Amino acid sequence: MGKRRNGANKELFHPFRRFPFSPRYRPPTISPSLFSVDLLSQKNMTPQEKLRKVRDELQQMFLERAELIDGALTALLAAQHVLIIGPPGTAKSMLADELCRRITGATYFQWLLTKFTTPEELFGAVSLKALEADDYRRVTTNKLPEAHIAFLDEVFKASSSILNAILTIINERLFHNGRQIVAVPLLTLFGASNELPEDDELLALYDRFLLRFVVGYINEEFRFLKMLLTKEPSERTTITLDELQHMQTEVQAVAVPTPVLHEIADIRRDLQKKNIVASDRRYRQSLGVLKALAYLQGREKVLESDLFFLEHILWKDPGEQGEVRTVIHGLIHGYEDEVQELLFQTRELRDYAEREWESKEQRARAVIEAHTKIRHILTKVEEISQKASEIGRPLEKVETLKQEIQTIQQQLEKAVSSQLSAVSPKRNQ
Repeated sequence: MGKRRNGANKELFHPFRRFPFSPRYRPPTISPSLFSVDLLSQKNMTPQEKLRKVRDELQQMFLERAELIDGALTALLAAQHVLIIGPPGTAKSMLADELCRRITGATYFQWLLTKFTTPEELFGAVSLKALEADDYRRVTTNKLPEAHIAFLDEVFKASSSILNAILTIINERLFHNGRQIVAVPLLTLFGASNELPEDDELLALYDRFLLRFVVGYINEEFRFLKMLLTKEPSERTTITLDELQHMQTEVQAVAVPTPVLHEIADIRRDLQKKNIVASDRRYRQSLGVLKALAYLQGREKVLESDLFFLEHILWKDPGEQGEVRTVIHGLIHGYEDEVQELLFQTRELRDYAEREWESKEQRARAVIEAHTKIRHILTKVEEISQKASEIGRPLEKVETLKQEIQTIQQQLEKAVSSQLSAVSPKRNQ
C-alpha cells in the first residue's frame, strides 16, 4: 500500500500561524540576516508591497525558480491552479509549503496520491450520525473540502472516483457531500507529477491546471553551492487571507488594453498554424493571470511584455513550450529582430568595403556598392518602423539600431567621395 506523504495516519492541515515543518525535509533558506523582517515596517507596507517582498524572499530561497514563483503568486491572485512537472527532489512541494507559510488565516491541505488512496483520506470519513438519518455525508474537518490552498503530489495517480471529485472541487469550487452541494473555499490547488498523464480520462483534470511549469535540478554550479549553504529564515513576511482576497478584487480592475487583446489573437492564429491549439476557455482565463502578473509588478494595466508568461499556459506537451515562446517573441519583438538583422548586414557591407583591394578602382566600386545597399537597408528600416508605430509598438531599440546604420552610411559616403576623388585624376591622366 502506498505511503502517505506525512507519515502515519496524519495529513498536513493547519492554520498558518502554527505550520509545522513536513517531516520529510527541512526547507533550505537563505541567511537569516538577509531575511530580517521588521514587523513594524510590515505594518507600514501595503498588501501589494508585502506580496512583492514575499516574492523576493522566495526567489532568494528557491534558486532558478523565478518564473515558477511568479506563477504561484499570480495563481493565488487569479484563483487559478498550478501544475508542476519534474523529477523528485526539485522542491515542488517545498515551494508550496513555504508559500503557504506566508498566508495567515488560511488553511492548507497536502497529500500524496496513489492508486490505493481512499476518499476518506482526502474528503473525510463518513459521518455515522448522518448515516442514521440515511444521509451519506462526510466529516470534512481538516480535509481538502475545507482548505484554502492545497498541494496534491502525484495528482494523476488516484482512482477515477477521487479524480472526478477533485475535478469538481477545482473547477466549480463545489463538493457533493451527501444530500448537500457545498461551496469550498479553495483558492489555488498545486498539483505535482513526475510525468504527464497518458490516459484520456485524466485529460479533463490536466486541462484544469491553467499554469504549467516544468522544473529540473539546479543548472548553475554557483547557485547549487548557494543552495547548499542556505539556512532557515528566522522571520518571514506574511500577508493575511483578508489581504489576499482584497488583492484578488483589485486584480480585477487591472486593464487589458485593446492592442494586447489583438496580440493574443495573433498568438492564437500563429500557434494554430503550428498545430498548437488551446481552448477558448484557456485563453479567456489567461487574461486573469496576465492581470495578476501586472498587479504583482505594481502596474494598473497589462503590457505586451506580460504576454511572454503565456508560454506557461498555452502548451499541452512540454515539447511545445519552446514553439510557444518563439511565436510570442516573434510577434512582440519580431520587428526589432528584423532591424537587428539589417544592422548585421550593414556591418558586413562596411567590412566588405573596407577590406584590402588590389586597386583603388576595385575599392571605389566596393564602397559605392556597399553605400547603395545600405541606402536600401535604411528604406526597409523606415518601413518596419512605420508599421510598428501604427500598431503602437515601442521604437526605442529600433531608433538606436537605425542610428548605427545611419552612422555607417555616413562613413561610407565620405569614403565614396574620397575614392572618387582619388580615381578621377588617374583617369584624366
